[in-house]
Amino acid sequence: LGTEGDEKKGQEMRTSRALWTISPSKCEIRKETINLALGSDEVLVRTLWSGVSRGTESIVVRGGVPESEHQRMRGPNQGGDFSFPVKYGYSSVGIIEAIGSQVKNLRLGVKVFCLYPHQDLYLVPASQVIELPDQTSTAEERAVLTPNMETALNVIWDAGVSAGDKICVVGGGVVGLLIAFLCVRTPGCQVVLKDPQPRTEQCKALGIHIFNNQNEFDIVIHASGNPAGLADCLSLASDEAIIVEASWHANQLCLLPLGQDFHVRRLTIKSSQVGSLPPHKRPRWTYRRRLALALSLCCSQDNFALNSLLEHPPLEFDHPEFVQTYLSLFPGRQQEKPSTEKATGLCFRIKYPPLKS
Repeated sequence: LGTEGDEKKGQEMRTSRALWTISPSKCEIRKETINLALGSDEVLVRTLWSGVSRGTESIVVRGGVPESEHQRMRGPNQGGDFSFPVKYGYSSVGIIEAIGSQVKNLRLGVKVFCLYPHQDLYLVPASQVIELPDQTSTAEERAVLTPNMETALNVIWDAGVSAGDKICVVGGGVVGLLIAFLCVRTPGCQVVLKDPQPRTEQCKALGIHIFNNQNEFDIVIHASGNPAGLADCLSLASDEAIIVEASWHANQLCLLPLGQDFHVRRLTIKSSQVGSLPPHKRPRWTYRRRLALALSLCCSQDNFALNSLLEHPPLEFDHPEFVQTYLSLFPGRQQEKPSTEKATGLCFRIKYPPLKS
């Protein structure tokens, strides 16, 4: 393509392909038609990579989003509804193939990030994309971590992390490791990660210590996605400490031992959710400013160590068994292990082929 578009100019059409969940634990690739008569403020993006949020997408795929949360949980460019069929996802990195006549701050061929589902070609308002601050191939791969980094930023803001804090992060998934990564870079903080899997490679790369039976933490952050993990956090906290719940458990119940010494120790349990900016940030920060900061942290060559979080090899969108492999990423499914079982990272990525004319 590689053209500047004008509103209502021509009627050229293009076919794109998107991943849809059509019923619980059943997905398929669906074709969609894109009208290349771009609006004056729109851009056409060809996808290079998209990131899989295993925690949230596993809930969506199995139909576990509570009905009360259907509207709050909607992605910015979601298709369909959580009652199925639904097109879901929010970490897309691509290249601009065409631009509307009034788009002034972007140019053809620029790599961008967008909160978009798993789809190989899409049309969006230019205001929804952010240019990657580093256009190199390694930075574009790390850019899929942006939504997770945004969540991690919100968590440390909610936790009130400050210099010298003793911090334990419970849960060594992508979000947990990114939270610990940010905490480690706060001067004087002592940061440990507690997870049933040691995450030795990632912790070494990111400068995080592995839990070794310590306790008396000033801040404990729960990001395991397992309700039992939150109960574990209570025993790790020092008196008057704050425990931040960063996991979303959908419709699962969380049983907590709030008897014994919970009250006398005056522990605080605080929720954190990326859908809202912390109150003390709202007067000055916007969602776009936070997203741009997360993207810059992921793309920065100073943070090359974040590559340790990326799974190798990636899923191939064009592979005949792509849908089956995607479904096998989620816990509780009785399927063969995906072809990525020998991978060493944590964040599964989808790689898209060049589009055929």
